[in-house]
Amino acid sequence: MNTFHDKYQAFLSDFGNARTMVLSTSENDIVSSRMMSVIQIEGVFYFQTDVTFKKYRQLLSNPNVALCIDNIQIEGVCEELGHPLQNTSFCECFKKCFKGSYDAYTSLKNERLFSVKPSFIERWIYDSGIPNIETFDVNTQTYKIHKYTGI
Repeated sequence: MNTFHDKYQAFLSDFGNARTMVLSTSENDIVSSRMMSVIQIEGVFYFQTDVTFKKYRQLLSNPNVALCIDNIQIEGVCEELGHPLQNTSFCECFKKCFKGSYDAYTSLKNERLFSVKPSFIERWIYDSGIPNIETFDVNTQTYKIHKYTGI
């Protein structure tokens, strides 16, 4: 039994197809964050943005990003994939999960699609009120879970 693979697939299943998440980017050691409509397809996270926005410039300057929601933190490397309409899988999922955003933005000329391939994921899990930290090192395919004691 491959613990990493099984636990990682369970995590992705729990995560689901879409979430509104905080995306953090940086340029010249200045970090900024904003809410984004994010979808997940086969372990890769996707979002779209406009080429005139600060985050676009930051992503080109530094592809290392973080995504966060609730008790989940994801670190990864971002890659520009072109115009969103060029990616059928993205469009189908994004339209289903975020129809208003899809209708308003996806076909705009300045929109660009980005993928985030996760390198590290951390999630806090509470079992009967006891905090546990679950980590996935995606690059080394290492899974760990340990009770948080604060010591």
